[in-house]
Amino acid sequence: MHTRKLATLLTGAAVAASATMVMGAAPAGAAGPCGSSYNRVGVYAINHKVDGSRTGTLEVYYSSSTGKNCALTYGYGKYANTKSWKGVAISRGDGSGNDSDAGEFTHYAGPVYVSAPNQCIDVQGTVPDWNTRKLNNVHCG
Repeated sequence: MHTRKLATLLTGAAVAASATMVMGAAPAGAAGPCGSSYNRVGVYAINHKVDGSRTGTLEVYYSSSTGKNCALTYGYGKYANTKSWKGVAISRGDGSGNDSDAGEFTHYAGPVYVSAPNQCIDVQGTVPDWNTRKLNNVHCG
């Protein structure tokens, strides 16, 4: 009796997992990591401060409908899809409106947002050990 219940339970779990994987797959025109109205406006390599090897990628997005910028930091090479320290920060060029995210992440830090219509932004990505890429007064609207 217990064997039959277990088999039924496992079959149900397998069907549910299959449905979730199919339903979880994003369609071709799906929203990006920041949302459906955001377009990528910048991609920047984050390099190791000693040997210059690439450790991560900082991506910046903008939505003309919301006037907001968004940023994420991904790991690269041995830091890609591996739990490691990743950080991202964004603010207006004058330093106001700061939003940040940092910690031990498998895929990326962020997204973080700032409303900066008709203004420049500062953005920073870190992957790991304080290997940082910082851009000041960029993507001016």
